[in-house]
Amino acid sequence: MQRHNIMKQLILLTVIFSSSAFGQVQPEPTGVIQTLPAPWPAHWIIAHDVAFFHMSDGKFYVLDAESDDAATRVKGIFNGAFIAQFTQATTRPEMYILETFRSRGSRGERTDVLTIYGKDNLAPIGEVVIPPKRASAMPTNYHLQLVDDEKLALIYNFTPATSVSVVDIVNREFLAEIPIPGCSLVYPMAGRAFASLCTDGSMMSVQLDENGEQASTARTGVFFDANNDPIMEKAVMIDGVAYFPTFLGRVVPVDLNGSEPEVGREWSLLGDGDEGWRPGGIQVTERDSDGRMYVLMHPDGYEGSHKDPGTEVWVFDVENKRRVDRIELQLPAISMGMTNDDDPLLLVTNVNLELDIYTAKSGEYQRTLNNFAAETVLMLYGAE
Repeated sequence: MQRHNIMKQLILLTVIFSSSAFGQVQPEPTGVIQTLPAPWPAHWIIAHDVAFFHMSDGKFYVLDAESDDAATRVKGIFNGAFIAQFTQATTRPEMYILETFRSRGSRGERTDVLTIYGKDNLAPIGEVVIPPKRASAMPTNYHLQLVDDEKLALIYNFTPATSVSVVDIVNREFLAEIPIPGCSLVYPMAGRAFASLCTDGSMMSVQLDENGEQASTARTGVFFDANNDPIMEKAVMIDGVAYFPTFLGRVVPVDLNGSEPEVGREWSLLGDGDEGWRPGGIQVTERDSDGRMYVLMHPDGYEGSHKDPGTEVWVFDVENKRRVDRIELQLPAISMGMTNDDDPLLLVTNVNLELDIYTAKSGEYQRTLNNFAAETVLMLYGAE
């Protein structure tokens, strides 16, 4: 009886798989590569999913921030291995990703590379092998920067000795390693130069020669107190001036347009009735096309709250050193970005790790982007 039932089931399966209806289902084509428009639409964005729980397999999602259709808002995906760092060119359709690989996946010989991706098909178009020293840290805007009219890429290293690797982007070659003892990160300066923040409360600057080697260095005086009110390394750059918020809500401007950094007069983010408000989050500052500064803020600050989510985004006129708007968020946010156009969108990662979209100049909430397979989007970029 059991054998008879098995035979009936086999006959039924044969009929199903040989039916004309089943035979009409064709396999999907593979190897299809589509080309993205050039330039990208102004409100396309790049969301960096650092894959916090499996960092060797991070992703970058290209999204249409104006789309209400979850099925079509994802325009493409490209990879970023092991807590990748990212920047993009403004003068050519290229993006740059710092990656680390191991020869046996999670172990073995380490190789660090600067991978160059094309914006037309999100595919690697080149890479430069660099010393296996790049800082393996949560993404910020100042691990990787371009200088000298985007001819050079500068890469922050931490072993824990600190240095900067210099890469010729045009000829795709590593040039030099510049020691920056006691200092960290890369802030672009005019010409072939960069600055780094130092643990004693000063800033070091380095001028590079035509070969990418160190030509000269300089150092500012001490301008912040790392013990009582540290500055956040997450400065926003506006017209060559880096505006550094502090843990307690001051702003320290540093002009990087000259041959050496010039520290300006500090001012406060806080006004009357703002006691207890502080900046906080992962990426806490942004700028719009009019040069206004945006800062992610939270109330009831305390010692150590500089990583807390922000409930509002405050908007500042940096020339007049005053707040001109405050945007109340739908949900507290841990990070933010901005599109690079005359009618920009403010992009925030909320505490549910979804992306909330606002009109930057009015503060009006537009939509939430979710359900696109990302896990931990911690950095957001507008398309250049």
